Amino acid sequence: MPHIASRHLAEGPRVGIRHFTHEDGAEFTARVRESKDLHQPWLFPPDTAAAYARYAGRLIEDPTKAGFLVCETATGALAGYININNIVGGAFQSGALGYGAFAHAAGRGLMREGLNLVIDHAFGPMRLHRLEINVQPGNTASIALARACGFRPEGFSPNMLYIDGAWRDHERWALTVEMRACGRST
Repeated sequence: MPHIASRHLAEGPRVGIRHFTHEDGAEFTARVRESKDLHQPWLFPPDTAAAYARYAGRLIEDPTKAGFLVCETATGALAGYININNIVGGAFQSGALGYGAFAHAAGRGLMREGLNLVIDHAFGPMRLHRLEINVQPGNTASIALARACGFRPEGFSPNMLYIDGAWRDHERWALTVEMRACGRST
């Protein structure tokens, strides 16, 4: 199920990023099912065609969301996904990031490369000023990715999000255009 590299919004040495399409459903849901042990209990991305259609539809149609697929440039295979949610303009110019790697790509640095491409896109063409990541304290892989991309810890929110049947605590991490320009992320 390879994808055409020319559809990428940006490319690095090993991955490119592009927007979600409805046609990505079969590969996306197959990758989610393969990655269940990696994702849970942190993430519950769509694993059926109907759930994917609703999920992708929101990312494609809602102007307060932007969804990006991280694709391996050599094969076109989906390595993961990164979404910017709750995009607010005006004086705020901010969005909240959510992301997940697929099992075959985990631990290979592909999501770090992809997240850096998304950050550049958010701070460039999207003209955002600030990105936030909210992550459960026990999700060490997600925290490591945030830290590796230059996000700084800003606080702790008890019972912030309802995930897997309970209200979960989250650490808040953030990155601004100024922090990025100062070389806080690589």
